[in-house]
Amino acid sequence: MIGRDAELRILRGLLADAADGRGGALLIHGTAGLGKSALLRTVGAEGTESGFRVLSAAGVETELWLPFAALQLLLQPTADGIAKLPFPHRTALVDAFSATQTEPNIFQVALAVLELLADEADRQPLLLLVDDLQWIDSSSRDVLRFVARRTRDLPVLIVAASRALDSHVPSGQPDLHLQPLGQSAAAELLDAGAPDLSAPLRALILERAAGNPLALVELPKTVQVSAPQLDDLPLTQRLEDAFAARTDSASPECRTLLLALATEPSAPLNRLLEVSSRLAGSTVSVDAVQEAVDAGLVGLVGRTLEFRHPLMRSAIYTRATVADRLATHRAIAAAMADTPERRLLHLAAATLGPDEELATRLERFADTALARGKVASAVPALRQAAELVQDPRRRTEILVRAVEWASEINDRVHTQLLLDRADMSELGPLERSRLMVVSDKEAFEPDEPHRRIEDMVTTAAGAFDAGGVQVAENLLWRAAARCFFQDGDARVRTLAAAELDRWNPDPDAPVVLTVRAYTEPFRYGAEVIARLGDLRPDRLDGRIMHFLGSGAMVLGDATLAARYLSLAATAWRSQGRLGLLARSLAGSWPRVYLGQLDRAREESGEGLALAEETGEWIVWLGVKATGSLVAALRGETEDAARMLGELRAHRLFPGMPFAAVMAQQIEGLLALFDGRPAEAYAALARAFDPTDPHYHSVSRWLLAPDLADAAVAAGTVQQARELLDGLPELAARLPSEMMVVAHVYTEAVLAPDDTAEEHYTAALTALPADWALARARLHLHHGRRLRRQRHNVDARNPLRSARDEFDRVGARPWAEMAREQLRAAGEASGRRHANTSDRLSAQEMQIAVLASRGLSNREIGQRLFISHRTVGAHLYRIYPRLGITSRGKLAAALAALQDGHPASDASGADSG
Repeated sequence: MIGRDAELRILRGLLADAADGRGGALLIHGTAGLGKSALLRTVGAEGTESGFRVLSAAGVETELWLPFAALQLLLQPTADGIAKLPFPHRTALVDAFSATQTEPNIFQVALAVLELLADEADRQPLLLLVDDLQWIDSSSRDVLRFVARRTRDLPVLIVAASRALDSHVPSGQPDLHLQPLGQSAAAELLDAGAPDLSAPLRALILERAAGNPLALVELPKTVQVSAPQLDDLPLTQRLEDAFAARTDSASPECRTLLLALATEPSAPLNRLLEVSSRLAGSTVSVDAVQEAVDAGLVGLVGRTLEFRHPLMRSAIYTRATVADRLATHRAIAAAMADTPERRLLHLAAATLGPDEELATRLERFADTALARGKVASAVPALRQAAELVQDPRRRTEILVRAVEWASEINDRVHTQLLLDRADMSELGPLERSRLMVVSDKEAFEPDEPHRRIEDMVTTAAGAFDAGGVQVAENLLWRAAARCFFQDGDARVRTLAAAELDRWNPDPDAPVVLTVRAYTEPFRYGAEVIARLGDLRPDRLDGRIMHFLGSGAMVLGDATLAARYLSLAATAWRSQGRLGLLARSLAGSWPRVYLGQLDRAREESGEGLALAEETGEWIVWLGVKATGSLVAALRGETEDAARMLGELRAHRLFPGMPFAAVMAQQIEGLLALFDGRPAEAYAALARAFDPTDPHYHSVSRWLLAPDLADAAVAAGTVQQARELLDGLPELAARLPSEMMVVAHVYTEAVLAPDDTAEEHYTAALTALPADWALARARLHLHHGRRLRRQRHNVDARNPLRSARDEFDRVGARPWAEMAREQLRAAGEASGRRHANTSDRLSAQEMQIAVLASRGLSNREIGQRLFISHRTVGAHLYRIYPRLGITSRGKLAAALAALQDGHPASDASGADSG
């Protein structure tokens, strides 16, 4: 560990924090040979000395496609703990590691692992070491990513090593970029291992090793007097050559054993000896193992051989002749009759050129795996099958299947690899549509939105004509969604709507209602809203609920949107489908307009975390904007501005008008609350300019009340009236809650004095019943206008109503405005009491509410996808903040605070 003092200080600090119950995760990344594995070994040894239980695993290139392979290895020492888990968690892990059972949802497995580690860590702190993360199978990697985000309240530390910092690292988790050693440390390491080098050779190795510790250790072992070839090779190849050269003096039996290990690194020792003996034609004994250990090439861990460094494996494998490699794969396949998945993969690797019979066997295996829900097992089989068929069209058809299923399990890395292999010239209309659906899911490209939408509509038409109704509907829905997210122009909106009409669809079908809402809201909106209100759909079908909720949301019907999306979220939550749950938590946006700021804060916060976890970046934009909007309305200016900056900085933001218009709304409100009405009006007016990037043809109408407020404050009422000139006609064509509020609110607030009173009366009557914020804002404006006209006594009643409603929902800036106006009207207005959300974070609020309803810690953990230990830690912090000492008093404390009457505070905490 020469030259790694700074890195060791970081790791020791994390160990100390984890020992104190403040867990964490760290990804160490850097090129091959920099000492990542050595750091893991060192922290493992120090962890053991400090009382940690150490669990370790390493990625193996040959197991990259084998689901849960690394996870099973990592958790082998906890088998007794698995048996003690509650039934759902125990079943999830047993099924995940079984070759015959149906594969559970990835996040059900992840939650089970989290609970297992939490239970184990309750007895002894845990240190998880994961090497070569870049070769960990995607299922294990997803589970580790899930757990890494949830160790903060557990005595659990996860340290992983990878050659690159990429999508493997969970967003927001710390990382450590390992650099080459400095000059003096490199010289010290070289001299420690090879003190007798001649001065010229020492200088040459120092120069060519370039601070790489592995090179400094290994290169001196392979050079004697000079090394002329050292100049020309890349460092990694020099190291591989150095490792391979060290096998030249080994016996034939040892070399055979090493090649078998390089071909199947996870094979147990007895199987390696069996395969090696078959290849050598004579018995290969443990003497060959000892020879490899003595040469420093491998180590024996339990009954498993491991290479000292991954480069040793690749060096030995690539240096072997093609004939020897193929023979080794065949021998291993013959020895693996009990594991058909690995047997087939080795048979495929042992095949040169097409093999239709083996390809058919691989497809049959994939079909069987899919029938059991083992998608992650089917994907590599389909990939290998595609490589073994001769007909280009059939190869492409198999690859399309593999791509679809890789996408289904959210394996974005391998989905893209498979997409790159597909021959687009061989695609028929159905395959083209299926691939376009996948590419839209995996890499939403915001560039050239109108062309992309047109391509999607045209391709969907081809699929429909070819009989692929389901894939055509899916693709057309995605094209329609782009019409909303990217605010498609009139031409592509009409094109998508006309294509749907050509299919003569059921007008009540959820996908039809959603496509029409997305594409031509001002043409179909009235009909869609009527049908949405009359439907009696299956409330347990998450897909249907999501279609209906998202359709209502883009039309601006907040009440229906919140209702349907809440039901969708419940369905996805029960199934552990976190990506879909994140999408449904976009229902936090309409809750803002219903005055449900606390719930919008909770749901947008949860949705943001899940969107990051599952790569749902369009959802991320929406919930990030919602979180910022809620913070602004709650008077949390710094938080709102920070989130707004993060929103604008996202790579997708410039091509997403649906998010840009929300950003502009937040910008305007922050300026308005800060007493800068002219800036507020200018910011909000941009959202109504069709040439401005913040313009959205539909969602801009949510900003109309804000624009009217700013216009009154800035003295730009006439300009605002001109901007809103077309609103009455559009509101008649689309009578959604959003349009009704925009119309009647602006009519009242911007009305001249002689007609204002009748407009306020009409507006308060016409407002949707559940739009609490708009009603309170109208009361505020009405009271303010009456006060300006010196009707102070008359002004007090609407101002009181406004203040009380703003206090109830937690809209502090408007509540303070109402208080100021009341004081100016001659009525004192006391300081408001803190409500629950002032004292608790969004997640703490969720936990407190669920606990008050009688849910156990485990039940709460399952619902929120966190450990039951984390739930307990949160409750421990919640009680004193609410002035209580036990779970049984939660319901009363929450109710008292929600009503604005703080509970008595036994702990002495401030209740105001």
